[in-house]
Amino acid sequence: MNDASDDIPPEPQGRVLIVAGSDSSGGAGVQADIKAVAAMGGYAATAITAITVQNTTGVSAVHAVPDDIVSGQIAAVLDDIGADIVKTGMIANPATIEATLAALDEHGPGIPLVVDPVMVASSGAVLVDEGGMEAVRDRLVPAAFLVTPNAPEAARLTGVEVEDLDGQRAAAEKLMEAGAGAALIKGGHLEGSEVVDVLATRNGVRLFSRPRIKTKHTHGTGCTTASAIAALLAQGLSLDRAVEQAGDYVHEAIRRAPGFGEGAGPINHVWPLAEAGSPFARSPVREG
Repeated sequence: MNDASDDIPPEPQGRVLIVAGSDSSGGAGVQADIKAVAAMGGYAATAITAITVQNTTGVSAVHAVPDDIVSGQIAAVLDDIGADIVKTGMIANPATIEATLAALDEHGPGIPLVVDPVMVASSGAVLVDEGGMEAVRDRLVPAAFLVTPNAPEAARLTGVEVEDLDGQRAAAEKLMEAGAGAALIKGGHLEGSEVVDVLATRNGVRLFSRPRIKTKHTHGTGCTTASAIAALLAQGLSLDRAVEQAGDYVHEAIRRAPGFGEGAGPINHVWPLAEAGSPFARSPVREG
């Protein structure tokens, strides 16, 4: 069991290893993850699990990366750069989940894991079959420091109807009973003028409420939220603060969405950089 009340390892350096699929449109997947981590002031490295052919109107093909290449990417990053947090996104099949967990156990034992249980794209395309869903539920969730499903994903993982706050709370409790240290059940798919996210930890439940923005341009919000949280945790923020700040960042990114594409378009991941400049731009010049 991964207790989310435990401290993040000392002297965090903002390093996030992302284990997820690629989105050719750039709005979700590792592309969104990298942008979100950078926008939050962190450093992103990746292990790509799948290549998707997609744009804002849908996913037309998925090509899985061989398991030994996935685990090799994880080993290469952790043995050299290291990570303060590992974030998982789309992992399409049970064998890849097992390869991922084995590589993390060998090369990064004890690194907290943020699990975004990506199952369905914003367009409605199913990305994970029943076997993959069961592996996420039975293998990734128990290993998670934090799991971040939206309402449909939470319902699929737990069997709980997630149609309101009570359902969000009940699903979060089920996920923690399964071994997750904490659960964030996002409310974007539910009805109402307010979007309410429910964070449950061993210390209790906290609600985060924001006005709903009426827009179709929300592609990649799940990936972005989990990666923003991971980046903030990797810099030493508490879980509550990381969830709150990441949620505020994503809310504004939706409000500033550029309107690209004919379907569910991407959000504006980099708005903080446009206002404040990249954190890495302020790094000291290194001679030699």
